[in-house]
Amino acid sequence: MSTLLKELRFKVPWGHLAAKAWGPPDGRPVLCLHGWLDNANTFDRLIPLLPQEYHYVAVDFSGHGLSSHLPPGTRYQHLDYVTDVHKVVTNLGWRKFSILAHSMGGVIGGLFASAFPESVKHLVLLDSYGFFPLHSDLLISHLKKAVLHYSRLEGVNGEKVYTHEGALQRLLDGNPSLNPETAKVLLQRGTKSVPGGVIFSRDIRITVNNSAPLSIEQCLQIMKDIQAEVHIIMANEGMAADLMRGVYTDMGQTLMQGFKENLKEHFQSTVVDGNHFVHLNEPEKIAKIVSDCLSDRPNMNSQL
Repeated sequence: MSTLLKELRFKVPWGHLAAKAWGPPDGRPVLCLHGWLDNANTFDRLIPLLPQEYHYVAVDFSGHGLSSHLPPGTRYQHLDYVTDVHKVVTNLGWRKFSILAHSMGGVIGGLFASAFPESVKHLVLLDSYGFFPLHSDLLISHLKKAVLHYSRLEGVNGEKVYTHEGALQRLLDGNPSLNPETAKVLLQRGTKSVPGGVIFSRDIRITVNNSAPLSIEQCLQIMKDIQAEVHIIMANEGMAADLMRGVYTDMGQTLMQGFKENLKEHFQSTVVDGNHFVHLNEPEKIAKIVSDCLSDRPNMNSQL
C-alpha cells in the first residue's frame, strides 16, 4: 500500500497550487488530475491499491481544494489548468511522467499530452474522452453563457455557511454519482471551518463551464500530436452509458475512433461496471487495469 508522503505547495503568481503525494520520491512519477469541482482527494481510495514503487502526486487545480483562488476579475478556463500542470511538473523537475486523470482532469491531460508529447509516457483516462469539443454552431452560445454566468457571480458576496450535514447533502444533491462515504472524502479537502459551520473552499467562479472552445475537428487535429500510451477506462453507468444512449454519440464515437486511427496499438479502451466516480466509489474495480496500464502490461478486458 502506498503511504501518503506529504502535502505539497507550489508557488505561483496568484498564491500556490496544493497537492498531495504518495510513495517514494524517486519512484516512477504519476501526476493525478481530478475532475470539475472536485479535488485531489478523489484519488485517496484508488492510489493505495496501485503499485507501491510509483510516486503519485495529486494536484488541486487553481480554485479547487486547497489551492489559491485566482485574482478577482479573472476567469477559470481549461487552458489555464494546462498551465497549472506545467507549473507543477516544472517545479517537481519531472521530464517524463504518466498522467492518471478523471473527467475534466482527463481533458486537461489530453491537452497537455498534445502540447508536450515528449513529456507524457502514459495517459490513463477515467471516464473521460481526453477532450471535450463543442459543436461549431454552439461555440458562441457557450461563450455567451459563460460571460453572463461570470457577470452574475461578480455580485455574490461571501460563501454560504453549512452545517457538516448540510454540506454533505449539498454535495450529494449536486453529484448523485457519489455516496455519503465518498462524498465525505471530497469534503475533507473541499470545505473549511468557519464560525457557525463550514464553507466550500473552492472558488465559486469554477462553477462556470469554461471548457476550451474547440470544435471536434480541432480536437481530432490536436490529438494527432499525442505520443503517450493512452487507455480510456469508461464506466457503464457513466460516460459509456451516455454514449450508448446517444447523449454524446457523435462526439464520443468520433473521439474514440480518432484515438484508434491515430494511436493504433498505443490506444486501448475498457468498460467497467460502475458510475462516473467508480474510481472513488469502487476503486478495486479499476485498480488492476490502471496498474497494468502504468506497467505497460496489456489489458484483456472488453473494448469499446
